Amino acid sequence: MEKTLELPDLLRLIDERSTAFRAAVASAPSLDVQVPTCPEWTLFDLVQHLGEGRRKWAAIVAAGPADAPPAKSVWGAPAVPRERGALLDWWAASAQQLLEALRESGPDRGCWTWWDTSQSPQTARGAARHQLQEIALHTYDAQITVGAPQPLPDEVALDGVEEFLSTCCATTSAWPHEPAAVDYHATEGRSWRLTLSADGARTARLPEPGTTPATPADASLRGTAGELVLALYGRIPVDSLKADGDRRIFDQLLAWDPDEYHVVRPEDMPPANGCTHGSA
Repeated sequence: MEKTLELPDLLRLIDERSTAFRAAVASAPSLDVQVPTCPEWTLFDLVQHLGEGRRKWAAIVAAGPADAPPAKSVWGAPAVPRERGALLDWWAASAQQLLEALRESGPDRGCWTWWDTSQSPQTARGAARHQLQEIALHTYDAQITVGAPQPLPDEVALDGVEEFLSTCCATTSAWPHEPAAVDYHATEGRSWRLTLSADGARTARLPEPGTTPATPADASLRGTAGELVLALYGRIPVDSLKADGDRRIFDQLLAWDPDEYHVVRPEDMPPANGCTHGSA
């Protein structure tokens, strides 16, 4: 079984996606254009959101183990510049702050996170893994805004499916419906199962391709890893992928609100439905 990405790879990919985000913003005709995948935002709003969030997470990682994130007085910055060149420099500095904090911390140092009941560790590496997905997703948002969307890189997308399921979906809150197993199949050859029961939601990688799980799934979704990530975060509709089994389960997931952080994470994403394949 392939391992998840280690911190040096996460840092490399965060840097690459941050550069791609900057390039997309630099190519836009205006910072006032609306972001189709976040229609309540302009491109300027997207940059502001992503930059301020990365500065906050840099402070969270730097603070180490804590019961709450640092106050805004610790990480807050002066007014975000409106001029494009200055804004791009501000974004680059925001991404660099995050990278430096993660590099200085190392992978295993604890830090506050909102996913305390999930399967993801409350460590700098866990934070880096989620930060990569946030930056990658918003890079896609910026690219589609300028009419040049690119597929998520394979490394990012394959880790992204598992990261979403283990961080945003996994919970100890009871599943309020009949127990169910939902499989996610990436055409690149990796699969995962989300198990829903009165004990909550847990995820695990399925055996290698060519083997059969002991019990069949009640529903499944198949596409490239990039398509799965975009569907999980609501950037593309689930119907655009191959779905099998009891499709009502996807509707139930959409309506499920097990924990507040699955719905609203102001420091991370736009209003989201978390495990529910909703908008992020």
